[in-house]
This record gives sequence, structure tokens and C-alpha cells, in this order.
Amino acid sequence: MILEVEWAKHVNKITVGLGMSQSWINGEASYWVSLQKEQLIFSAAHFITFNGNICERIHGHNYRVRCDVAGPLDENQYVIDFIALRDSLFELTQELDHHVLLPTKHAAIKVAPDDHEVTVTFESKRWVFPKDDAVLLPVVNTTAEQLARYLIDRLIAKLKERGLECPQRIRLGVDENEGQWGICEVDCGSD
Repeated sequence: MILEVEWAKHVNKITVGLGMSQSWINGEASYWVSLQKEQLIFSAAHFITFNGNICERIHGHNYRVRCDVAGPLDENQYVIDFIALRDSLFELTQELDHHVLLPTKHAAIKVAPDDHEVTVTFESKRWVFPKDDAVLLPVVNTTAEQLARYLIDRLIAKLKERGLECPQRIRLGVDENEGQWGICEVDCGSD
């Protein structure tokens, strides 16, 4: 018995040091689903500000989206239905595809939509876009990280529309330039 306790303490120290969870020692499992498909892409234009008053020129990216979902297995032994996850993400990427992405919560970027167009100003700069060509996002800046958070929030809503519960954890990445990922991870808990 003493040997077993000492071995358990030893294994626990090793696994904690390696970043492994205690559930692995107890024989429990953690389940994740990972989805990265060719159709989960969108091409969009944007600009960001940084260092206070520096504003990039408008430019575009061919964004890719990846999503990891964690949670217990359901009665079908799924963390989540792959098809529902894929289709929800596809719908969200299509909403952004071929649009100008504009932040509505930025302190210095003013976004003013009317019936036909969206006027955007930042200091002495001014842009006017056809309303149908712009997507106004409730973010501070249209960085990959903020886009990832926006997509997680929208994904949770889409899954609820499909009658699915929010998984325990969602990790979503937005790649803006072949290996430059902005990632957001949210603990959905019991929501």
C-alpha cells in the first residue's frame, strides 16, 4: 500500500510537470472535437489601429477558421455533431465573406451607417462603403483575436438555434496569413 501511494505521488508530480490533468491519472477522459475544413474560409477587407493613433491601410485576407470543442460525450457518444458544427461555422464564414469588416466599439473609429452606405472616420481619414458591402462587428478592433471571439459568440447562438447545448469549452482560431492565428478560448460552463 505504501508503495502504491508513493507511486501515485510520483506519477502525479510527473504529470503535473508535463501539464497533464489529474483526470488522466484517475482513468477519466477528456474529449475534444477538432474541425478545420477547406470550406471554412472567408475573404474580407479590414484595417486596424495600433499604438494609439496608427491606422493601417485597408487591406484584405483570405481567412481560415478552425474550431475545437470539448465536453462530455452525449447519448450518441459525440462531444458535438460534426455536421451541425461544420454547417454552423460555414454559415458564419459566409456572413463575413467578401465584405469590409468594421469595428463598432472602437473609441476613435466612428462608424455611421445610414440607409445606403456606411461612413467611417478615424482622425482625418474618411471612408464610405456601400451598406451591403460592410459588416459592422461589435468588436474594438478587427484583429484575428477579436474576430475569433466574435465567431465564438455567434457560434454559440447558432448552435442554440439548432437546438444544441453549448459545449463545455470552445477554442476557435482565425488564420489571417498562412500560419498567423488569432485564437480565443471560452469556457461555456453550464450555459
